[in-house]
Amino acid sequence: MNFIKETKSLCPECLRVLPATIYEEGGRVYIKKTCPEHGEWTDLYWGDYEQYMKAFKYEHLGKKLDNPRTKAKMGCPYDCGLCSEHNSHTVLGIIDVTNRCNLRCPICFAHAGAAGYLYEPSYEEIEGMLRNLRENRPVPTPALQFSGGEPTVREDLPDLVRLAKRLGFNHVEVNTNGILLAESVDYCKTLLEAGVDTFYLQFDGVTPKPYIAARGFNLLEIKMRALQNLREAGCRSVVLVPTLVGGVNDEEIGGIIHFAIENRDIIRCVNFQPVSITGRINRRERERMRVTIPDLMRLAEEQTGGLIKREDWYPVPTVIPFSRFVGKLKDRYYVDFSAHPHCGMATYLVVSDEKVEPITRQLNVDGFLEALERASKMVDEGHSTRAKMTIAAAAIR
Repeated sequence: MNFIKETKSLCPECLRVLPATIYEEGGRVYIKKTCPEHGEWTDLYWGDYEQYMKAFKYEHLGKKLDNPRTKAKMGCPYDCGLCSEHNSHTVLGIIDVTNRCNLRCPICFAHAGAAGYLYEPSYEEIEGMLRNLRENRPVPTPALQFSGGEPTVREDLPDLVRLAKRLGFNHVEVNTNGILLAESVDYCKTLLEAGVDTFYLQFDGVTPKPYIAARGFNLLEIKMRALQNLREAGCRSVVLVPTLVGGVNDEEIGGIIHFAIENRDIIRCVNFQPVSITGRINRRERERMRVTIPDLMRLAEEQTGGLIKREDWYPVPTVIPFSRFVGKLKDRYYVDFSAHPHCGMATYLVVSDEKVEPITRQLNVDGFLEALERASKMVDEGHSTRAKMTIAAAAIR
């Protein structure tokens, strides 16, 4: 066992805060904790130790809120709100507008049937939530996602979108299974005219198998019809959101990526989300379903024939030096994408003359980041023009 660090975690039974150890064994990263009442728990944390250590290099703490709403009394996670100890601010606010849903997915815990109660805040309550997000300082929350349950089952969803736009959210997206979008081009137009910028579309694969396993029946035709209706309505921004489950759709990763490339007139992104396993489940079943971020990276390389390689991925906070550099140039504060470096990895695909390749083939990312650090110091010293020239030169590989 190779010790990495100590941290804190929760007992999955009683939710007591426990000391935990993160360690490497056999090239993989694990987390281990012991509850005095419920015993020892060990789980796979990251499927590749080398990738784990690479991501560590790009860690950046964000900017705390100047006006936290919650006082730090009991410690994390009991003071969440955001509290004064939180080392970041809200970049994308997510509001569950209902827990009603027109599906009953076997892997979902968020709908009213699974939860055992109905949750649906009023228009006025949601307005209060939106105003609270916009009052964040130094950066009012700029982006918003309406989620659920299934937000499109609310008849006043277009009104909520208009409200968000009126309150100053630059980006508003709707997290949806696409069923109602598939039924009507006019409904798609209504949401677009209200101000929806992006549709965050549940999309588990390009064959029927994963939908039957994860959603209970074949939804593939509905997904295709939803995309076509959005296209006809004039939408140009859809994010495909596959929930990755081992043995269900981990063989579909390459197919989803190629599908997105072929439909890039409307699809802007694929956000693979490894399934979040909650509640009571036996260890063998949990390990079978588990897909970690490095597993996704490896499978993407294998299933795209090397189009996207493991070294093309970088953690989300990699972009922070760029946003801070631009902020210095313009003398304003921009949002920090200061997620934990092991919460997500990303890459960009660039299309040029029908050739598709990761941005890492065109840009020396680490060299560019080093240039940003040098250029930021130049701005501090009053040499903004030299700083811009430094960045321009670094962008040319």
